[in-house]
Amino acid sequence: MKDLLEYLAKALVDNPEDVHVDVIEGERSVILQLRVHVDDIGKVIGKQGRIAQALRTLVKAAATKQGKNAIVEILD
Repeated sequence: MKDLLEYLAKALVDNPEDVHVDVIEGERSVILQLRVHVDDIGKVIGKQGRIAQALRTLVKAAATKQGKNAIVEILD
């Protein structure tokens, strides 16, 4: 899940070297904190949050295959 989110985020932004994903893992859930450069936040969120929602959907689908619940937080 971490690799998937990192790969997708790096493809979207202008500063891929500033993309970092931190994982906080619980028993049944995983929180993925996506950190990007300040200038790239809009590209990751997208118009009306559509890109962010798509990222969350893809990560959640990958997590469901592993029997977990995933939460994606976008931070600067």
